[in-house]
Amino acid sequence: MRRYEISEDQWEAIKDKLPCQPGYQGKNADNRLFINAVMFVAKCGIPWRDLPERFGNWNTVYVRFRRWAKAGVWQKLFKDLADKDVRMLLIDSTVIRVHQHAAGALKKQGNRQAK
Repeated sequence: MRRYEISEDQWEAIKDKLPCQPGYQGKNADNRLFINAVMFVAKCGIPWRDLPERFGNWNTVYVRFRRWAKAGVWQKLFKDLADKDVRMLLIDSTVIRVHQHAAGALKKQGNRQAK
């Protein structure tokens, strides 16, 4: 198993919840390969265009991702896999890094900071 790919146990948990097109033989017909491609983009934070070729054409993967999003496939999958005891999850980030040049912008007409 490569880095950022779902495990066998994870695949078993979701494979029957994913839409499929019987008889479809396209390059990205394999749902597991497609899920791995989406996970790779999400975890690496790369643009779709930088998706490695082993996942197929980046545009085909992106179009399929959008089609599933519009059809509610992702929401249904997340809802089905969600822990039933967790009602709300909040994520907090108290560290926000700013580019070094953003810390001291040039002043055109005196001090414009709030007083």
